[in-house]
Amino acid sequence: MYIRKVDDFWSFRTADTKEFTHCYHAYPAMMIPQVARKLLSDYAPDGELSLVFDPYVGSGTTLVESSIKGLRSIGTDLNPLARFMSGVKTTHFNQEEVEKSAALVSTQMMMYDPSDVKNTDFSRISNHDFWYTKDSLYKLSYINQIISGLNPEIQDFFFLCLSETVREVSFTRNGEFKRYKMSEKQLEKFNPDVFLIFEGKIHRNIEGLEAYNNIGAENIASVYAFNTSEGIPRDIIAEESVDMVVTSPPYGDSHTTVAYGQFSRWSNEWFDFENAKSLDRLLMGGTVSKEVKFETESIKSELDAIRLQDEKRYFEVVSFLNDYWASIRNVAKVIRKGGRVCYVVGNRRVKNVQINLDYFTAEMFEKCGFRHEITIVREIPNKRMPSKNSPTNKTGVKVETMSNEYIVIMTKI
Repeated sequence: MYIRKVDDFWSFRTADTKEFTHCYHAYPAMMIPQVARKLLSDYAPDGELSLVFDPYVGSGTTLVESSIKGLRSIGTDLNPLARFMSGVKTTHFNQEEVEKSAALVSTQMMMYDPSDVKNTDFSRISNHDFWYTKDSLYKLSYINQIISGLNPEIQDFFFLCLSETVREVSFTRNGEFKRYKMSEKQLEKFNPDVFLIFEGKIHRNIEGLEAYNNIGAENIASVYAFNTSEGIPRDIIAEESVDMVVTSPPYGDSHTTVAYGQFSRWSNEWFDFENAKSLDRLLMGGTVSKEVKFETESIKSELDAIRLQDEKRYFEVVSFLNDYWASIRNVAKVIRKGGRVCYVVGNRRVKNVQINLDYFTAEMFEKCGFRHEITIVREIPNKRMPSKNSPTNKTGVKVETMSNEYIVIMTKI
């Protein structure tokens, strides 16, 4: 089987995971920057390292770290919020212009009057009266209005601050990625100061921007929306042109693992991004198939055990693995000989059976002409994930989520 090495160094327990623009916005199961940074430094392939690819860009960690090292990078994601975050985090905004605009925004918020709000149509937001007070909606709309009047070159900096605020002032329970409303008792104490929260995001992000502007290269990260399970456009990435892949793919479908779609829905609906309500169905494993499109020895017994217990859950898992295998095949084609892939994965449990996704990842890349180098096991002390999840989607039925990540490192031969 594939060699695992437990290495406590990679846990980065005391590291500042919010350096540079990594502080900008919360996101589920973010890869911490120190992992991406060390992989780019310690596991760079022999020869040239000029193009880094992240096929599941998420919050943009790999792209930011590549930019800091002066490396050109390409990322793709089906989630519009992920693409928006990654684009903003890799942009060197003019700090002087941002700070001047921040002062203007602060002044205009102090002059707030509900009668000044131009857009009071919130129909694009599902059940907006259920999730927000009227006061919060009006203030969020007012902020949106102010930002729309700023210099277009720096608007996105402020819109990302608004994105996080939109979720934090909703009635969503703290610590949840899925859309669960606070209890009546919690609601009695919940009175968010929309303007203060938004202003806090601005000041925090300006500090990150200042650090980022003092290091790294400009305009060398590109973000796209293609689906690697379906193919990689050759006009964006040519075959055998990528030197290194550093990524953290989903660990399972978004319905039962990490709820990327539900977490992002607040922002995706607020900004009227595409597929806001149907994102989970578009992500890997979102559409259930009854066909197995891969052959595996590494997790065959685990899949068999799940099927014996629950055939429906078996095909949900298979559907995710079908899409994941298709993505790996397409990613493998764009990597040059001698190029390297570093996949940071988690091994979730289904029906109390652990699925060793690190073994499956290594096995599938081997089928594509790669050699397994090592799998590093790291503890997850800081990763923003729920401590428990609901793998069956049954109310009240929860299990512990994973506490380790597995960094699978492969070289194309």
